[in-house]
Amino acid sequence: MQQIPERFGFQELCPLIKNILLLDSEGKRVAVKYYSDDWPTNSAKEAFEKTVFTKTLKTSARNEAEITMFDDYVVVYKFVLDLHFFVTGGENENEIILASVLQAFFDAVGLILRGTVDKREVLENLDLIFLCLDEIVDGGIVLETDADVIAGKVASHSIDDGAPFSEQTITQALATARERLTRSLLT
Repeated sequence: MQQIPERFGFQELCPLIKNILLLDSEGKRVAVKYYSDDWPTNSAKEAFEKTVFTKTLKTSARNEAEITMFDDYVVVYKFVLDLHFFVTGGENENEIILASVLQAFFDAVGLILRGTVDKREVLENLDLIFLCLDEIVDGGIVLETDADVIAGKVASHSIDDGAPFSEQTITQALATARERLTRSLLT
């Protein structure tokens, strides 16, 4: 087995996400996660968000993701209705990986919200949006980019075991039944 030279640290080999931003149509925070100390204060984070929003506002990133670079960061972004999705990486980060993370977030949110992706719906389900972010990236390291897998994990986290099967989705009901069966077999 070949050893990786010490000069190549794990972080140099692994793509890293600096932040994921979900802003509204006025550039205000809806859901954001920072995975880097590049913006040490809340005011630095807000200034970055304002800069990103202002720089991308006049673009048409509605159908396809767009890529821009500024302040030594690569930013991939996409808009839907009154929401602006952004994923930021370092200047040497692979744009395809950043775009994959963006698309995974975008698609998983669509699945979780059953196709109604707007600010009101996101705010009503903010806990699920943050669970979604946690399933995609941890500490800046990309964990998952399959929207179906992400949405499934988020749905399994949000299942209320006490809810009757009739009030659960099929996936939730199956997961609940599987969990109850496992518990009964173990006791």
